[in-house]
Amino acid sequence: MGPRILITGATGFIGGRVAAKAADAAGAADTARAAAEPAHVRLLARRPLDPPAGPGTETVPGDLRDPDSLRRACEGVDVLIHCASAIGADEDLARAVNDEGTRVLVDAAVRAGVTRIVSLSTASVHGRGPFRAAAPGTLPLAPGSATSRTRAAGERYVLDAGGTVLRPHLVYGTGDRQLMPGIVRLLAALPGPLDGGSSLHSMIDVDSLAGALLGAALFPGTRPGPCYVNHPEPVPVAELLAAGEALLAGRPGARGPAVDIAEARALLADLPFAQHHLAMLAGDHWFADDRPWREWGCDPGPGFAATIADHLPWYRDLPVPS
Repeated sequence: MGPRILITGATGFIGGRVAAKAADAAGAADTARAAAEPAHVRLLARRPLDPPAGPGTETVPGDLRDPDSLRRACEGVDVLIHCASAIGADEDLARAVNDEGTRVLVDAAVRAGVTRIVSLSTASVHGRGPFRAAAPGTLPLAPGSATSRTRAAGERYVLDAGGTVLRPHLVYGTGDRQLMPGIVRLLAALPGPLDGGSSLHSMIDVDSLAGALLGAALFPGTRPGPCYVNHPEPVPVAELLAAGEALLAGRPGARGPAVDIAEARALLADLPFAQHHLAMLAGDHWFADDRPWREWGCDPGPGFAATIADHLPWYRDLPVPS
């Protein structure tokens, strides 16, 4: 019998992709060095899955704010892939889920004899850049929001237990309701296209990220500690903004001349979300780490320019956020 895997966040954007890959007939078909036997997959979910889990997969009800449900979910598990998190401005919820919930989950996993813990985090635990070809272990933790502060706190429990933490920067793809919708919202608030300058950004599509999470969980030689997981080639900001403009095409309102970052900051001075996005776009956020692709036998895919087109139909069906 293959490894018994518990996945949290199975109804989420990223966790749902990990769950789908883990439930594949081979258990880990996208990883070159995975276990030979099919895995048994257990999904922790706060609500029923739609569609329901397939053969070889069970769903157990649970919540990171319910310690008893976490202890039950960890019973008999070999590998934990922790993808659940609370994202947003509610600091109490973020603390309860990302910090305290992760502490209780890791404690339950250790007590249950789990042999490997892999946790999804974010490069935002380092705060705002610029970061250029930053390698693991070279940047201090400097989180600037409730979400990133509590996720940094949750990382510590995983690392103290000898686990592996994956820190992507910008994640895109079908199901994304944060990154590209936020870029479109920013551009829609401007009178013309944004000239973002020459900054470079680490990005990864959701399927490649899910493959890396599963690869880290199943590869016997996965090293403990933090790891950046992004496509090896950083994305010029112009490519990211061009994709946003493409999503605005055909919507009401003519586009005027391009504006630069400084002009955009002045025009949108009263919009905190816009200032947040502009600060990110203005500087490099490039994290260099090839371990997911070199050590775990995972495929980073062809990169942003080649893959974003596959996801445009999903994004076009979303309303422009107000």
